[in-house]
Formats: sequence, C-alpha cells, structure tokens
Amino acid sequence: MADKFISIEGIAKRYPSAANGTATIFENLWLSMPRGEFGCVIGHSGCGKTTVLNILAGLDKATEGVVIVDGQAIEGPSLDRAVIFQSHALLPWRTVIGNVAYAVSSKWRHWNKAKVLAHAQEFINLVGLSGSEHKRPSELSGGMKQRVGIARALSITPKIMLMDEPFSALDALTRGTLQDEMRRICLETGQTTFMITHDVDEAIYLADKIFLMTNGPKAVLAEVVENPLPKDRARADLHRHPHYYALRNHIIDFLVTRSKTYAETAKHHDPRNVPVVAPAAIEPRLVNAAT
Repeated sequence: MADKFISIEGIAKRYPSAANGTATIFENLWLSMPRGEFGCVIGHSGCGKTTVLNILAGLDKATEGVVIVDGQAIEGPSLDRAVIFQSHALLPWRTVIGNVAYAVSSKWRHWNKAKVLAHAQEFINLVGLSGSEHKRPSELSGGMKQRVGIARALSITPKIMLMDEPFSALDALTRGTLQDEMRRICLETGQTTFMITHDVDEAIYLADKIFLMTNGPKAVLAEVVENPLPKDRARADLHRHPHYYALRNHIIDFLVTRSKTYAETAKHHDPRNVPVVAPAAIEPRLVNAAT
C-alpha cells in the first residue's frame, strides 16, 4: 500500500502468566491504512482488538513492534488521536458545549473563550445537537451523550479517530441513527477512522476495509476484506446490492468457522502479506427484485 498513513508493524502483546510464564494475546501483527479510510476490526472476544486500539491511542504499549501514524512512531497519548469509548465518558458537571469546549481549549490553549466556543458550536451542529448546548449529561439520552462524545472527538481535528464499539450499548434505532451520522460525517470530512466492532452489518455499512482476526490467544490478522459496496451506499439499499449477501456470508463464515480453525489450515500464513479479498474474489449473489 503506497500511502501507509497508519502503519502497525510487527506488534505483539504479552502478559505475565502464572501457568506458563507468558500469555500471548497476539503477535507479529502487521496492518496499514491510507489517509481518509474507514477500517473496522472484527474478531471474537479475547483476540486483542481493543488492545490494538489502545496501542494506537498510546494508552497501552506493545510488547514488540512499532505503530506509526503520519510518519511518527506513537510514544504515548496525543490530541492527534481521538478516542470514542463504549461509554460516553462526559464530565457530568459540564454542559454539552462545556464538554466539547474543554477538549478544544486543551488543544488550542492560546485561543480566547469566544473562539473556543465558536469552534465547539460548529461540531455540536455537525452531530445534530443544536439547541442542546446548555444541557448537562443527566438531561441527555444515551444517543445524545454519544453524539457529544463524537463532537468532542472531532472538535480537536484528530489525524485519526479511534472507536471502541461506541454504539454497542444503544438500542437498535438509536444505533442505526448514529451509524448514519457517523458515515455522513466521515464522508464530509474525510476523517481517517479505526473502529472495533462485533457487529457484521455495522462493519459492512461503515467500513472501507474490514480486518478479520482469528481467535485468541495468539491471534493473528487472517484476512483483509475490501468492501465492494459503493462509497455513497445507503442503509436502505444495502441488501439490494449483488455483493451484499456474499460479503456478509464471507465474514460470518470466518467468525463462526474459519477463525477457530485458521491456525490448523493456514500453515504458511505470512503476517506481512495477509490475503486481501477483493470484490471480484467474493462471488456475487443476485437478489430477487421482490426483496
């Protein structure tokens, strides 16, 4: 890949273990993404997805290897990398605009109050929370709290946005609405995004590339799936696309079957040259016009 805006190079994560001295979560992991791409990692619990995200965020350190973003190795947390967790993590004593403005003023300390508030308001508007600026988190629904978290993350104009299943605790309708908002925002802003999810349909709807990890411990990146659906795809039209069901079935087959047996079947796995499944490699399935 020519433009390795994010480059994960041979990282491993190991912990001390009473049983055998060392527990390996994953090892020799290589992964790259160009600027402006939306990547989703899918795998079973215990494969190290969130650990990879935390290493990217600078909140954890790899046992081996290095992570490079925009030509610089990650040494620790930075406002160049914004994180949205499963929990909104808002400051309860601050209003909506107060929470977003706090992030803005943390990055641009020399800005005056008026400029900070104007910049914060821009991103509150972007996530559809105009009119709720002066509400505190206790006055907001779960979906609105996550919108504040998204606005706060985007307001610092991060080089990459890191998302750890941010919609998983929400009801289906709210989750779908926020996915729509996130997709719109990423298309409008060209935001580079790295997301962890267990939701296959969420990955298909949001991601440009889907990274499939095998079961842990000693998980590996088994496959990179390029999303064949059009960039301007709409939720209501997904199931009508001839590649949709083949793509979905391919990912589910990996999660249900191949992720468990991958180590036995892939004897010649090369972590630096992980197979990339291109759209042409996934057999299209024609969809009945009545569906």
